[in-house]
Amino acid sequence: MSVLIVGSTALDSIKTPKAENPRLLGGSASHAAVAASFFAPVRLVGIVGDDFPRKYVGLYDRHGIDLAGLQTKPGKTFHWAGEYEVNMNNRRTLATELGVFETFSPDLPKAYQNTPYVLLANIGPDLQHHVLDQMKKPKFVVADTMDLWINIALPSLLRLLKRIDGFVLNDSEAKAITGEDNVFVALKKLHKLGPSHVIVKLGSHGSVLSSPSGLFLCPAYPLQKVVDPTGAGDSFVGGLMGWLAASKGSIDKNLRAAMIHGSVVASFCCEGFGLTRTDRIQRSDIDRRVAELKASTGW
Repeated sequence: MSVLIVGSTALDSIKTPKAENPRLLGGSASHAAVAASFFAPVRLVGIVGDDFPRKYVGLYDRHGIDLAGLQTKPGKTFHWAGEYEVNMNNRRTLATELGVFETFSPDLPKAYQNTPYVLLANIGPDLQHHVLDQMKKPKFVVADTMDLWINIALPSLLRLLKRIDGFVLNDSEAKAITGEDNVFVALKKLHKLGPSHVIVKLGSHGSVLSSPSGLFLCPAYPLQKVVDPTGAGDSFVGGLMGWLAASKGSIDKNLRAAMIHGSVVASFCCEGFGLTRTDRIQRSDIDRRVAELKASTGW
């Protein structure tokens, strides 16, 4: 089955203590779409300006991503610039230039409206509502968010939670919504807001799932070197959705394995700037790390 991914398509300028790379392909939709493409057909909805490099269209094409929903408008592509500290859990934004993304309206091609798996990647909740209004009975809808939307669009976000099946956010965002420091207490409160499946991302410590089948503690693949963590969270949820779309059986039956595969794809993302590392891997590379992770966490 196919995955519909709606989110930002950006040019990222990333600086770390050891290197600097300008105007790389980035954005939540880009990272999630490439990650999902290792497992299932992907339909991407986003917007770029007329300055968007052709080589990045070629990257999407290499991964078989359907771009019928990618709008091109006169103007500049969304550009984000950020700088990481030695501790890469800490970063600061140097510049945000919305460009054509400021007027983005995710209008879906008719063929996209029946897509069974839907990932509402990190965009404003009003836009996520707009996407759902166009869908025709999707099988499983997952939404991601960020602290910005919690701060400036919380009422819209809370309405969205009643319309989705899965919600993905990090631990600080879970605290901002629920007021709870304890992740497991926060998970219970998030369920009461609507979604039956909630995943809290814990960075290099993995993630936690709460679902009708109970709790699952998903490990992160142990990396000895992190080059650039930008897009790792999007890669995680994209890989997760791709695995679900490719798997037979119930969501609950497949979700834990889906998280493991998403975690592994995210590990490759962290090993290069932007999508440079993820673009070069093969499915066999993912399968190898999944086997290693399984061996290291079993008893």
